[in-house]
Amino acid sequence: MSKKNRLEDIISLINEFEIETQEELTEKLNEKGYNVSQATVSRDIRNLGIVKGTGFSKKSRFVKFNTGKMSEKYLNMYKHAVLSITAANNLVVIKTLEGNANSVGAAIDSMQFTQILGTIAGDDTLLIITKKDSDAELVIKALRNI
Repeated sequence: MSKKNRLEDIISLINEFEIETQEELTEKLNEKGYNVSQATVSRDIRNLGIVKGTGFSKKSRFVKFNTGKMSEKYLNMYKHAVLSITAANNLVVIKTLEGNANSVGAAIDSMQFTQILGTIAGDDTLLIITKKDSDAELVIKALRNI
């Protein structure tokens, strides 16, 4: 089985199950016929941009955000325009290069985070409002992995 198939199966598994640990994910992959170690799974998680989020029945779980919906134009602009990302409770504040907050906000909106209630952009500052404090942490992790 190829690495591409393994990566696709990882995404499928974390979408289907509330997987909390790398060991749990390794076990599920081995059940599917992959012979992988926890170290391999750790690298795959990093390469895929998977982060820990809040689950329904568990304290945390692996989640993957779909940056594929972000156009290449938005992706390049985001990477060059964002200066800092910080949080205070359920608020995420992103500082950008002058005149870029609106474009960064549009890029983030295109990702369709279910945890985000809305975004408000000024000239060089973007405010993101999430549903709860833990969602802000999750959004920050995902944005830093872009």
